[in-house]
Amino acid sequence: MSKVPATRNDGPSGGKFTAVIRRVVRGTGKTLIASGVLILLFVAYQLWGTGLQEARAQDALADEFSGFTVPTTVAGGETPTTTPPSTVPPAEGDAIGRIVIPKANVDKYIVEGVGVEDLKKAPGHYPGTPMPGEAGNSAIAGHRTTYGAPFYDLSNLEVGDPIMVITGVGEFRYEVIESLIVSPEAVEVLNPTDDNRLTLTTCNPRYSAAERLIISAKLITAPVEPPPPVEGAPPPPPPPVQLAADDLAGLSGDTAARGPAVGWGFLCAAIWLATWWLSRLWNRGWMAYLVGTPIFLGTLFVFFENFARLLPSNI
Repeated sequence: MSKVPATRNDGPSGGKFTAVIRRVVRGTGKTLIASGVLILLFVAYQLWGTGLQEARAQDALADEFSGFTVPTTVAGGETPTTTPPSTVPPAEGDAIGRIVIPKANVDKYIVEGVGVEDLKKAPGHYPGTPMPGEAGNSAIAGHRTTYGAPFYDLSNLEVGDPIMVITGVGEFRYEVIESLIVSPEAVEVLNPTDDNRLTLTTCNPRYSAAERLIISAKLITAPVEPPPPVEGAPPPPPPPVQLAADDLAGLSGDTAARGPAVGWGFLCAAIWLATWWLSRLWNRGWMAYLVGTPIFLGTLFVFFENFARLLPSNI
């Protein structure tokens, strides 16, 4: 009995088909690898690159706050020298003080406002709540994992731990009295209280916005009187609860960043394609990557800045 020869696909058409399949598989693999690298770079930007922005902002806030007369030490026993309180409410984004929490490794300048752009620079004071050191419930929000992660270790705090806040009118000592985990909608933690306290808010758990970690601390030093209003001053900010609800709605992303993100994304692609093209032309192709890679990474950093603005933010 004669054997039927096995069918082989090594003819001209079969070879071309195999080559096409190999190119498709190779191209798909390279695309997936490149996508994975970009995702990892974006994660690195979120965790560490945003810290560079926050560090620059803190340096600027330090220069701004140096115009105030403040205590020379945070924990010293000297009576602080003070300046007359300003009668003009601070604008959002302006430096209003400095917060030091030894147990949580916090030593940051504070800004007025809890908007997305405010919290990129520093922990922010909720407008509509008393200023730190004044009677009532003063509230401050801060990032937990990005933009310097000022409140990363806030969960380390226990009852009795000190929190120091320095403003233009003096140094104020608080001591922790309570730690709570609440839902993001539990804005009642910002409501006025009968005692004098500081409320700190941040995301919980780390790397998630599912809950809020709330630290309440009692004012130990004597409170100061709020500055009297001045004629012609802007209207007072909205109540804390309404502000918090508006702020939650404002954390859904900035659509104005769509155009810049697309533009910088195309520029990144163009730079990388130009680098690849030059590497094919030069005998020493590696030199093209040596020149093009730093330019690409710098452009990619700006793209990430704009792309991150499109994403829902959290604290």
